[in-house]
Amino acid sequence: MFKVNKFTKNFSKLLAAMSFALCALCFAFPLTAFAEEAEGISFDGLKPVDDSVVYMAYIDPEADFSVFQRVMILDPFVSFTSNWQRDQNRNRRRNIRASDMERIKTDTANLFRDIFTEQLEAAGYEIVHQADYDVLLLRPAIIDLNITAPDTMSAGRSRTLSATAGAATLYIELFDSVSGTIIGRAADRKAARNSRGNLSWSNRVTNRQEATRMFRGWADTLVAFLDKHYTKK
Repeated sequence: MFKVNKFTKNFSKLLAAMSFALCALCFAFPLTAFAEEAEGISFDGLKPVDDSVVYMAYIDPEADFSVFQRVMILDPFVSFTSNWQRDQNRNRRRNIRASDMERIKTDTANLFRDIFTEQLEAAGYEIVHQADYDVLLLRPAIIDLNITAPDTMSAGRSRTLSATAGAATLYIELFDSVSGTIIGRAADRKAARNSRGNLSWSNRVTNRQEATRMFRGWADTLVAFLDKHYTKK
């Protein structure tokens, strides 16, 4: 049988100490960068928006927003919160499959694009699909998506008793569509409203209603921002 001698023990301790030091060093850089952004220093020259109504908003102070008269929206990236599938499958008769998650992500992206297009057009902003000198490019992402009662498209009625339909975080970047220069970004998290904290039934209908409400709120915030910075012709 292999015996652990004193040298092996000491070497193991040294190796563990070195690994801990390396991990600490690796994590120091992103934490420092995060602290700098919190203080208003952006690595790409963006400045914080002082009167922002969202959790985080940065803008290029040198950008001339009056140039942009039209808007182009890229397909939204959608990702679930960590371990969402595992947590959902703990108490379900029909497990959430990878195909279910892909369908939900596609439906979420389509709904987001439809709502933003609708709200921007209603406010007088033309939505286009090609880059040009007067086109502002939006690159949105819905991250940390957490749906309480996901629709698995199974036979029969599916509903879950919960205090909220879920939550999501919007991360969006604004670019000059021709040069590709980033001129703004923002992030905000919203939770689906509940009935004053009371439990209620959540299903595919209420999920869509709450997602529509959240997306419309974000779209209206963007419209208000554009109205403030654009000079419409």
